[in-house]
Amino acid sequence: MRWRDDAPATATAVIAAAGLVLRGVSRMGLANKHNSTIRTETVTEHKVGTREQWLNARSALLEREKELTRRNDELARERRELPWVPIEKEYSFETEDGTKTLAELFDGRSQLIVYHFMFGPEYEAGCPVCSSSADGFDAAVPHLKARDVTFLSISRAPLAKLRAYKRRMGWGFPWASSSGTDFNFDFDVSATKEQLAPLLERGLPPVLTQMAAECGTDPAGYMTERQALSAFALSDGVVYHTYSAYARGVEIVMGFYALLDRAPKGRNEGDSTEFWIRRHDEY
Repeated sequence: MRWRDDAPATATAVIAAAGLVLRGVSRMGLANKHNSTIRTETVTEHKVGTREQWLNARSALLEREKELTRRNDELARERRELPWVPIEKEYSFETEDGTKTLAELFDGRSQLIVYHFMFGPEYEAGCPVCSSSADGFDAAVPHLKARDVTFLSISRAPLAKLRAYKRRMGWGFPWASSSGTDFNFDFDVSATKEQLAPLLERGLPPVLTQMAAECGTDPAGYMTERQALSAFALSDGVVYHTYSAYARGVEIVMGFYALLDRAPKGRNEGDSTEFWIRRHDEY
């Protein structure tokens, strides 16, 4: 399953296997400086107008927002119409309830959404970006269950590491280990160091060294993983792959970005190579 998303070639050349949404979002999470010294220009430096001018501009923007909402509804329908691909390979996963097959991960429901969490075998802690996403989707799990959808994360790290990190972060969502299986490789969210060798030889931006250090590994170990979101269906005992998203397609689980997009200064991310996103217990 080696298809590629809409990431620009320049970003892909550097981040191809890094998993970070940097692969298609060259500035996602990049701060001008550390979060404690982000931009502080005052609102009065922005264009100022009357209430009438604001209402006119807001009404025009509202029409565009409505258009985008309708287009998103159409895209959601088109996603559901994608052909389903039967999963013929047998996979096994280590979970808190023992070893399970992919079909058993559905936990009695007919739909499964998997967040491919960047936590590789050489990591000592989960990726900060994935961790920021988990803070949001953790609370969504009960609501998804009510709609016949099981949501869980899958990573290649051993189950013991996943459980320890989950306890540290205070999460409750199910988390399975795919260690020793081809699952991550088959769904294009893991790569071998041999596959990464050409990228490593060309040199890497400092941000990757920073992110690797925050996960307790080196850039080569860090870049073996990639975040993504995949959906599956279970019908008459057969599991089908129905959807996957990478790069900016995974922003849907980063709810804080949608809120920042509506703040006066937006994401406030500049051209620096420093990453501002931290785990919630590190700010």
